[in-house]
Amino acid sequence: MTDGATVEVVRSYLISAAEEMRATLIRTSFNPVIYEVHDFGMSMYDADLRLVAEATGLTFFLGANDFSIRKGVEYVGRENLHPGDVVLLNYPYWNAAHAADATLFAPVFQGDTLVGFLCVRAHWMDLGAKDPGYVLDSTDMHQEGLIFPGTKVVSRGEPVHEIHELIRFNSRMPAEVLGDLHAQIAALRTGERRLLEILEKFGRDTVAAAVQLMIDDGAARSRAALDALPQGSWTAVDWLDDDGIGTEPVRMQATVTIADGEFTVDFAGSSPATAGPINMPFGATEAICKVVLKSLTSPDQPSNEGTVAPLRVKAEPGTLFHAVYPQPTYTLWTGIVAVELILKALAQGMPDRLPASSGGDVPGFMMVGTHPDTGQLFAVSNNDPVGWGATVTHDGMNAATHVSGSTGRVTPIEVLEAKTGMFFERVEMRTDSGGAGRFRGGVGLRRDIRFVTPGEFLSVIKKTRSRPWALAGGLEPEPNQVVVFPDTSREARVSTKRTRVDVGDRVTLLTAGGGGHGEPGERDPVAVREDVAEGFVSPEAARDVYGVSDV
Repeated sequence: MTDGATVEVVRSYLISAAEEMRATLIRTSFNPVIYEVHDFGMSMYDADLRLVAEATGLTFFLGANDFSIRKGVEYVGRENLHPGDVVLLNYPYWNAAHAADATLFAPVFQGDTLVGFLCVRAHWMDLGAKDPGYVLDSTDMHQEGLIFPGTKVVSRGEPVHEIHELIRFNSRMPAEVLGDLHAQIAALRTGERRLLEILEKFGRDTVAAAVQLMIDDGAARSRAALDALPQGSWTAVDWLDDDGIGTEPVRMQATVTIADGEFTVDFAGSSPATAGPINMPFGATEAICKVVLKSLTSPDQPSNEGTVAPLRVKAEPGTLFHAVYPQPTYTLWTGIVAVELILKALAQGMPDRLPASSGGDVPGFMMVGTHPDTGQLFAVSNNDPVGWGATVTHDGMNAATHVSGSTGRVTPIEVLEAKTGMFFERVEMRTDSGGAGRFRGGVGLRRDIRFVTPGEFLSVIKKTRSRPWALAGGLEPEPNQVVVFPDTSREARVSTKRTRVDVGDRVTLLTAGGGGHGEPGERDPVAVREDVAEGFVSPEAARDVYGVSDV
């Protein structure tokens, strides 16, 4: 019988091994979106492909790993996996992500016995898609990059030269992509060494028993937490700006049911699959639902197979939330907005437990061009902060990573300016961007960018036409906005768009704040005066919205 102390020690060892994989990837990757933004996810599994530990990373990626590794192992076949193998998977419908999110997984053997699997997913900047950088208007999966359904890049410990060369000759940025490939392999090798050390230290039987108890405990905690929540079924609707091809808004609908120890999310009522690349592979849809379930039931507990055992997800094939071949999937901002859609539904049943909308979306941008110092193509991206929604007890956080982003970070200005042709003339908090309320939504950000080299500016955002939602009488904030060529005859407001820019051109980015909670007239006047002093609220809004004139 394995005692509780041993279980916790084994759990800590496993999590530490995953975090060491994470450190290896950060230290050896070539791409700022990996080493700065932390656009990755890594997970450890037992021989039955049950999650046992994960490192800090993007929550979408972590949840998607569970789906993709099962598909990858099924495709390759357990009998065809050997010590030293590393497999690459980016087929969107199995990988639960778009083609640029490369998943590498490896079996771990102790002697001749398969004892576990390791998985590392990270964003590659170019894999031969029709356009450099992000693909914003694809109509077919085959326009989105070179596809690997589950292909060995390392076989029995030896690199598969032909596959590495295939990647090299199909990428516009081969040095960076191959560098990131090897960084992910290095992370897998780190995890393999540490997992084998854990098995040697505690014994295979003890580790297996501890893992089973961890999973059982995770499931029990999640179900108990669900039982303590309001029981019922709630439906919410929201809209995406467009699909990247047409101009019509795209409907999203989710019905969330908590009953009988289960958490069910049904996306019936959402749009059919679209012509443009906003469709979600089903594994990606599952991943966003895991984010919400985990945040409600066990936010302070490490994840494992059991923590999401109560989840049930429904989405018909060929619809927005269940893409099938060859439907395009590159611009997966749908999932970001859908996290808030699920929360919007739940807030109807538990408004005191959840915040108002947090910006509604992630305002992403990228510049693509040729660097004047190196003559090489660059493609560097950033996901901007938004204001978080207010709650029943406090204001929303100002200018923070979207709630779906976990520990993801913004790309530092120093990196953006050094590696691209962008110069940042202004970065500041956006006054009056937070929704007013008894508790105020956090404020968003303003960036003014001037281009010092020619290239293309890509804005990636899917919620600029409709406002983020508020709660309990709070006010909705202004939505995210992207203004290209401001104060010129070419000025235009865009959402997801590839814009050609020349030296001297400018762009202004305005990210949304969070929704307010409660009636604005109930806000403490002292807090309003402090907001004005900090620049979060203008004197005019203090007077006209909050009724506080002596500021």
